[in-house]
Amino acid sequence: MSDDLVVTRSVRIPRRELEVSFSASGGPGGQHANKNATRVDLRFDVESSSAFSASQRDRVRSKLGPEVRVSADDERSQLRNRELAEQRLADRLRDALRVERKRKATKPTKGSKRRRLDAKKRRGETKRQRRKPTRNDW
Repeated sequence: MSDDLVVTRSVRIPRRELEVSFSASGGPGGQHANKNATRVDLRFDVESSSAFSASQRDRVRSKLGPEVRVSADDERSQLRNRELAEQRLADRLRDALRVERKRKATKPTKGSKRRRLDAKKRRGETKRQRRKPTRNDW
């Protein structure tokens, strides 16, 4: 394993900033699950990390909070679960760092207005034809 967890091209988290703990995995699995500590809990403190710029830290903190926790107990191997937990952490941080584009307000086109009104007229005509005839219709 390398020294850094790569999140984006500009963000690399030193592995020494990750707090890793292991515990017994729950659920079925017999003796292996009961004896071995394969579940991985990964904790990352956003506040004290040196990996982010000030704006990136604010963005991550606002979306995920001051501390990010991830766990993995999918596999029987502690090493594989650690890799999965680190990948999940990187995915969550990558999503939190993504800057949403601002929506540009637009007006509906004439064609879309016409299609909407035509559809409403067709639907109203269908409903009108389903009614019972009145005396005026004879």
